[in-house]
Amino acid sequence: MIVGIIVIGLGFLIMSSDSEPYGFGFFGLTLGPIVVMLGFLIQFIAIFYKPNKEDSAD
Repeated sequence: MIVGIIVIGLGFLIMSSDSEPYGFGFFGLTLGPIVVMLGFLIQFIAIFYKPNKEDSAD
């Protein structure tokens, strides 16, 4: 889950670093939101991942 949080933060950092006014450039409108959605996808997978019985130590 920590990786997902880092990716989401990186996406917001990319969106805020856009040099166009109001963030209307490639980074603010395309790349940043894709990275944020990827971070949320990582979070979704991390929350719902269920390890197999064979993987557990019990």
